[in-house]
Amino acid sequence: MFSAQTYESRRNELRRRIGKGLILVPGNTFSPNNYPNNAYYFRQDSTFLYLFGLNVPTLFGTIDAESGETTLFGDDFTVDDIIWTGPQPLLADMAREVGVTRTQPLKALEGYVGAALRGGREVHYLPPYRGETKIQLSSLLGVGIPQLHAGKSVEMMFAVAEMREVKSREEIAELEKAFHIGYDMHTLAMRMCREGVVEREIAGAIEGIAKSQGLGVSFPSIVTQHGETLHNLNCEGVLERGRLLLVDAGGESVNNYCSDHTRTYPIGGRFSERQREIYEIVLRAHDLSPQYMKSGAMYADVHRAAYMILAEGLRGVGLIRSSAEDAVESGAMYMFMPHGLSHGLGMDVHDCEAFGERSFDFSQIAERAAASATCVHRATWRLRAGTVMSDEPGIYFIPALIDKSRAEGLYKGIVDYDALDAYRDFGGIRIEDDIEVTDEGGRIIGDRRIPITVDELEAVVGR
Repeated sequence: MFSAQTYESRRNELRRRIGKGLILVPGNTFSPNNYPNNAYYFRQDSTFLYLFGLNVPTLFGTIDAESGETTLFGDDFTVDDIIWTGPQPLLADMAREVGVTRTQPLKALEGYVGAALRGGREVHYLPPYRGETKIQLSSLLGVGIPQLHAGKSVEMMFAVAEMREVKSREEIAELEKAFHIGYDMHTLAMRMCREGVVEREIAGAIEGIAKSQGLGVSFPSIVTQHGETLHNLNCEGVLERGRLLLVDAGGESVNNYCSDHTRTYPIGGRFSERQREIYEIVLRAHDLSPQYMKSGAMYADVHRAAYMILAEGLRGVGLIRSSAEDAVESGAMYMFMPHGLSHGLGMDVHDCEAFGERSFDFSQIAERAAASATCVHRATWRLRAGTVMSDEPGIYFIPALIDKSRAEGLYKGIVDYDALDAYRDFGGIRIEDDIEVTDEGGRIIGDRRIPITVDELEAVVGR
C-alpha cells in the first residue's frame, strides 16, 4: 500500500476531472467457488485499489465531485466473523490509512446513493465486469442489469484510464518487483523443460513461485507445445523432443502490480534450423519495436512497424513473395500474427480493459476515444512518458486460419501457400517483455533480461 497522500491525490485528481455529481467506486466481494463459504482467492477491483488502496472485500467508496466528501462504506467484523478470521482492524482505522475520515455501514449506502438520484445528480460509475457488482449497482441505481452498460460514465472511463496509464515512480518500482517474480517463474520453466515432463508440472511449479513471492499469477499461465493457439490453457501435453514450448506467464506483487512475459524454446535444448530462422525473425521484431515506443507515438504506428519487421523476415525465408509493404497493406500479416503487438500493463495485465477495448461496445464513444487517445481504446492510443505496455511480437502457423485464407483466395501473389505446407505442425513463437515508454523510446522493465537469445536459451533449457 502507498501513502495516504498518494490516494488522496488520486481521488482529488479524479474529482477535478469529473467536476460534478457523485462518483461510485465499488470494491469486489468474495466470489464462491463451489459453495458460499469456499471462495476463490480474493482479488480486489483495480480501480478501487488505485483510489482507495484497501485489499479488503465488501467495501464501497464514494466521492462527491462537488463537495469533495469521500466516504468508505463497509462493516466491521463481528465476533462470529473473528472466530473464523482472527482479529481484524476497524473500518475507520483502515480508512485513515488511505486518507479517508468518513465511514458508514454498508446498509447506509442505498440511502446515500438514493438521495443523490432523487436530487437529480449525475452518478458516475465504470462498466461493471463482475456479476456480484452488477447486482449491487442494479439495486443501488434502480435499473435492470441490462441497462447498466447504457448508464456507464464515459467521463469516468476516460479519466480513470488517463490517470492509471501514466505510472509514477513508485508504481514503476512495484512493476520492477513483479518482474523479479516473472524472472524466477520463467527461468524455472526453462530448467524443467525436458522430454517426458507434463506441461501441467511446469505450470504448477511456476505458479507456486508466483504465490510464494507475491499474490499469485497475474493471469492464468499458458504452458503449451501448441503455441499457435494464442491463449491455450490446456496443460495436459507431454513434452516431446524437437517441439517448441511456449510459456506466457507473470506474477503479481504484494501491492497488486503485474508482470507479463513470454518465452518460446526448444524441448531438448536445441533449435532446429527452421525453428531458429523463425525465432530470429520474432526476436528482431521484439528487440527493434521499443525504439518506436516514444512519448507521442501512436500505437497503431508501433504495431505497423513490428509487422514490417516480421514481413521482411518471412520474405527472407520464402513464405512471403511480395514486398513487406504489400504484405502489411494487404492484411496478410494477420494470418501470421492475429493479435496486437502490445497492451497496457499495471495493476492488471491488459490494464484498464475491464471497462474498455474488447470488453464493451465502443460505437457510442468512438469519437471520444479518438479525441482522448488513451489506452482504453488501442486503435486510437497515443503513448505518453510513463505508459507501460507489453512488447510481444509472434509468428504463428495456424492450420485452420491458413486453410480459410487460402480457400477464400486471400493474399494471392503475396503468401506462398505451398511453402506454408511444411510449417503446418510448427506451432507458434511469441516473445514478450514489459516496456516503460520514455521520450527517447521504450525501456525494458527489469534489471536483467530473462534469457532470450538462441544461445542464452540453449544454455539454460533442460536437456
